[in-house]
Order: sequence, then structure tokens, then C-alpha cells
Amino acid sequence: MTFSHRSLLDVDTLSRGDVDTIFKSADAFFEVSRRPIRKVPTLRGKTVINLFYEASTRTRTSFEIAGKRMSADVINMNVSASSVKKGETLYDTVKTLEAMHPDIVIVRHSASGAPSFLDKNLRCGVINAGDGMHAHPTQALLDAFTIRKKRGSLDGLKVAICGDVAHSRVARSNVRLLNLFGAEVRVVAPRTLIPRGFEEMGVTIYDDVEKGIADVDVLMILRIQRERLRGALLPSLREYSRTFGINERRLALASDDVIVMHPGPMNRGVEIEPAVADGAQSAVLDQVEAGVAIRMALLYLLTGEITELKETS
Repeated sequence: MTFSHRSLLDVDTLSRGDVDTIFKSADAFFEVSRRPIRKVPTLRGKTVINLFYEASTRTRTSFEIAGKRMSADVINMNVSASSVKKGETLYDTVKTLEAMHPDIVIVRHSASGAPSFLDKNLRCGVINAGDGMHAHPTQALLDAFTIRKKRGSLDGLKVAICGDVAHSRVARSNVRLLNLFGAEVRVVAPRTLIPRGFEEMGVTIYDDVEKGIADVDVLMILRIQRERLRGALLPSLREYSRTFGINERRLALASDDVIVMHPGPMNRGVEIEPAVADGAQSAVLDQVEAGVAIRMALLYLLTGEITELKETS
């Protein structure tokens, strides 16, 4: 098993073989998380820094848990209490961190391209935990891993991504990764929430939710990002819920064994009804569990300690 990458900035840099390697590693770490004692020595002596300039619950916490379950030293930077608030630039922050000799830096930033900037200016590896409206590669990987565990394969599945596509880095990364595995990807949203030229990514666009989700195998529902909406992109959240919100009646139009997914946080009663979010077809909490395993796999692979995988079995 080989993995030649130093950093993970987007899924574009991954081959199908790379993804298979990540999934194989994640399968092993998935079982670690279900043991009575959820600890292995795989990354003992390694230092992981979480550098989050944007709020996060699932991503930051799962990276922290992933590192600690592999015995790494995990440092969570509190940006609001750091020198950033005194005007320190991103460059000076990362060079300061580099002087402390971390093995990997995980960054979330509101500016698209910030992880790439760090990768060019740090000697250690960098993982993109979400940058602007550009990419969220680890979310796409955990989503694909969840589908694979539920359905056995991603090849040939019909997947509908429904919601605020215009502001979603999750949608962009998922489309690219699903295309790599030959899935049929649909994008379902009001025209005002679909970026111009998005169909060039190899998706079919629907502005009718009931046609868009008909017979799909996987339904990925995206949060309406109220903090990013500008102008008259939506008449109101109530109107969006009425015309595009996923309820039990609409869900019945999908395949009988459809998987319902949401990257969180959810706006219950807006893009998704509670009966769907908590229903038998929901894989929302499965995604959270998969997120720890995928991030354990990435920390393991990007540190280059390939020979130590046997210690987790």
C-alpha cells in the first residue's frame, strides 16, 4: 500500500487508487473506534495542530479525536484568543507554528486558497478542513466512505445533491469525488442557488425538487447558509422549505432504500424535516462516525508511517 501525498488540499489531487487506499485504512480505524479501549500508538510522537479560523463542531472535533485515538499530541489553536486578533498575518502565524515543528497542520479558513498558501509556506503537511466556498475534501471522503459502507460500492449510483449549492464547498468536493467513481450526480436547487457553469462539472441540474430526487439512491441535503446569502437569492426560508424542503412525502419519490445524508449543521424545518433527519433512512450520524475513521486514516497516511497499520488490527 502506497500513498505519495504530503498534503490534502482537494480531492482533485487524488486518484481512484488513492481513495481506495484511504478507504482501506479507514476500514481498520473504523473498528478501532468501536473497541472498548479506543487507543492505538500509531502516531505516538507526532504533533497535529488544528488551526480553525471558522466555527466548526464536527470537523474540528473529529480531527482532535482522530489524532488522540492514535496517540498524537493534538494542539487546538484558539484563533479568537491568538495573535491573529492583534493583526498577525496568516503567513506570520504559520511560520510561528512551523518553528514548533508540527508534523501536520489542519486548517479551516474563510478565504479560498488559504490551505494552498500554507502548503507552499510550510515544511510539514497540510489538510484542508474547508476553505471559503472552494473545497472540503475530508467531508467528500467521509460521505463517499459512508455510501460505500451502506451500499458496497459507489459505481453507477444515482446521487442527488439538494440545497444551497452556490455557497457549498461540500457540494463541489462531492461532485468531483463521485464523478471519479462513475456515479450519476444530480444537483437540485433554485436557479439562484446554482453557480453559473456548474453543469460543466458533469452534473445534471434540476430546479424541480420532485423530478430531481425521483428514483435516486443517495440524497445529500445541504444547509441553507443564511450567513452567506446576499440580495434576493431566496424569497424567504419558509418559501424554500415549501418548494425545496425534503419531507417524508418527497422522500417517498426516491428509491425505496435511499440513503439520506447531511453534512451538518442542519436547519431543521428548512432544508430537512425532523422526520427525515431522524428517520430510518438517515445516515447523518453514520457520517459523523465515518468522519473520525477517515480523518484517522488521513493523519496516518500523510505522516508516511505506512508500515505501522498492523498495530491497529
